[in-house]
Amino acid sequence: MGGLRDVRITVVGIGADGWEGLPSSARALVEQAEVVLGGERHLALVPDVDGQLREPWPRPLSALPEVLPRYAGRRVIALASGDPLVSGIGTTLIRILGRDAVTVVPAVSSVALARARMGWSAEESTVVSLVGRDPAAIRNECAPGRRLLVLSSDETTPSVVAAHVLDVGYGLSRITVLGDLGSDQESRAEFLAGEDELPSDLPRLHVLAIEVHGPGNGTSSWAAGIPDHAFEHDGQITKRDVRASALSRLMPGPGQLLWDVGAGAGSVAIEWLRAHPLTEAIAIEANSERAARIGRNATTLGVPRLEVVLGAAPAALAGLPAPDAIFIGGGATAPGLLDLCREALRPGGRLVVHGVTVETEQLLIAAFQEHRGELTRLSIEQVTDLGTRFHGWQPARAVVQWSWEKPLPGTGIAG
Repeated sequence: MGGLRDVRITVVGIGADGWEGLPSSARALVEQAEVVLGGERHLALVPDVDGQLREPWPRPLSALPEVLPRYAGRRVIALASGDPLVSGIGTTLIRILGRDAVTVVPAVSSVALARARMGWSAEESTVVSLVGRDPAAIRNECAPGRRLLVLSSDETTPSVVAAHVLDVGYGLSRITVLGDLGSDQESRAEFLAGEDELPSDLPRLHVLAIEVHGPGNGTSSWAAGIPDHAFEHDGQITKRDVRASALSRLMPGPGQLLWDVGAGAGSVAIEWLRAHPLTEAIAIEANSERAARIGRNATTLGVPRLEVVLGAAPAALAGLPAPDAIFIGGGATAPGLLDLCREALRPGGRLVVHGVTVETEQLLIAAFQEHRGELTRLSIEQVTDLGTRFHGWQPARAVVQWSWEKPLPGTGIAG
């Protein structure tokens, strides 16, 4: 038996119209294969071939790296729905085997068919995959006028998605269930997210097309600094104005990881994740009640992918993947924490630390003098009532902010 490096796979996309919908070149690939892999539904769509091995995907799919070596040196075809690189097995196989070991032969994707049925262009619609993912993620995608194409897990997804869309204030959104696209059984059902009774007997295979309408609940902006009241908290929260300042220096980017140390309500990590669907974040919090609250906030605000680590820094940071940015909102005076975080950052990474006590301020001034960066004092005042006729300025406690970028190797220049 060979290893993963000896495995070569051609992934053939097949539509709901099955074997008849495949071009002759794709049919020939399937007929000439020694091994055909796929979901049970896909395998049932192609005719039997004498001597050909047919095997369904392993369960769980995470076992693939152990299973694939048994097919080394053989002609292997994998069947997938539509375009195998749209939330499909093609992406998984490339991740395991490498780009050069996987050839992809796509069919028309369900996304393309859904756009055609709705008359939506690619430029004016956004694809959201909920396949195997927490459907609460749809909450962060809702904004007035958006058009969303949602890849669903099963027939229960429409009602769950409708509940989330309604909960964030968009009950007037029209949801269209496009079932079995491209097949003889193709269907269409429409309803509003806020309707009391939703259609029943919806098809398991479908794409949701959502036209977002409604007043919203005030959290649909992806700019930093959503209102404090959007978070459940006990007072331990980075307030919106200083949070916006911190995030402008943390600079969220696709594929980048944030550590939110002493996370409190998790507001910085949550807004980091809301900035882009490919961002990642870990919230580290020593208080168990606050850690649980962070998880609830992440779900409510549409980023259930936030990872929460219960424990006190710096010990709780051991073994975590190297971050691209770190925010320390509390506990900066813990012995060795600042040095550990500077060392943990990837080259070009950003560190932002907030302090409100004299002791933390002294620590940050010393860090600035030694490592430079940017040192800022943030003083926020808001108007409050003074009696029944007058108003006055109420200052919040000043926040000292130290931000620093880790130099790139061999340059001494921050990223």
